[in-house]
Amino acid sequence: MKVVLRNPRRELQLEGPRTVGRLLEELELGREAHLVIRNGTLVPGDARLEHDDVVEVRPVVSGG
Repeated sequence: MKVVLRNPRRELQLEGPRTVGRLLEELELGREAHLVIRNGTLVPGDARLEHDDVVEVRPVVSGG
């Protein structure tokens, strides 16, 4: 699967299916601090990502 990371921008190519939670764990990124988007749709931590998916991982930004 193609994983696009933001801040700083970089792309990774990973093999095999995995859950969103497992992906973030492998990337050493906290689930609470990152959003995972597949095909323009936010996906939950237990969603299964397939080998042909393109996903984007964005840090959560809050403001006031």
